[in-house]
Amino acid sequence: MTIQWYPGHMAKTRRMLAEQLKAVDVVVLLVDARAPLASSNPDFDELFAQKPRVLVLNKADLADPPITRAWVDRFTALGINALPFSAGAQKGVKPAVDAVTAAAAPVVERARARGIKKVVRAMVAGIPNVGKSTFINRLKGSAAAKAGDTPGVTRGRQWIRLSPYLEFLDTPGMLWPKLEDQDAARVLAFLGAIRSEVTDEYALAKALVRVLRHERPQALRERLKLERLDADDDIVMEEACKARGWLMQGGGMDLMRGAQLLLDEFRAGKMGRISLEAPPQAP
Repeated sequence: MTIQWYPGHMAKTRRMLAEQLKAVDVVVLLVDARAPLASSNPDFDELFAQKPRVLVLNKADLADPPITRAWVDRFTALGINALPFSAGAQKGVKPAVDAVTAAAAPVVERARARGIKKVVRAMVAGIPNVGKSTFINRLKGSAAAKAGDTPGVTRGRQWIRLSPYLEFLDTPGMLWPKLEDQDAARVLAFLGAIRSEVTDEYALAKALVRVLRHERPQALRERLKLERLDADDDIVMEEACKARGWLMQGGGMDLMRGAQLLLDEFRAGKMGRISLEAPPQAP
């Protein structure tokens, strides 16, 4: 299964981000805490090189907590201002706002020296479906930015004011033109960062089963209501359809619906808090 993903509007998104950089003081980069490397757009390093940045490991409530802490420690050791975040958690808003404020402090001080009370403007950027709009809504405390659970909900820029002196710019997700590492592409597809229309969902679900069979067999077994996982991938999917009642009229197994539901349940964290990437071991 080869995944190709760069629709034409991504080039338009890149141009829009480059244009809007003139109006912002800080860039808040969101990655998925379950796969911080795979969900990092390498083009952002060049695009945002001249702006202070805050790295947010979003959806931390869906990731393995010790692994997320290890990622934050690693990024911090590299001099990157990183923090975990979860839109569903009661805590986290103040640390996120404080991190943005700290990153913008030099700009604010320069403005203050000229007698200006600076309004800090932060751009929220990331790949599709990493939770940018939901992140802003959590900070705002209301549904100010349009959000959804599929890639491509945000189509244009949206400015959201959090306070008289702090504004956030919501932006569309941006992928990069080519990814030769198909393992990383599959990880992004597992997370829902790539539209389902360009993937073979049944093949993707089988690939996810293979990963979880190795990484979290008990969670997979319990969720699919299976006694064993050592059968062929197709047989595992068939048995899961039987056990979960994913059947067509007449009793046949609805493999496509089963694949879609399996992917949806993983993305929603119903199989537990699972990370797909761990930080590389220090030499």
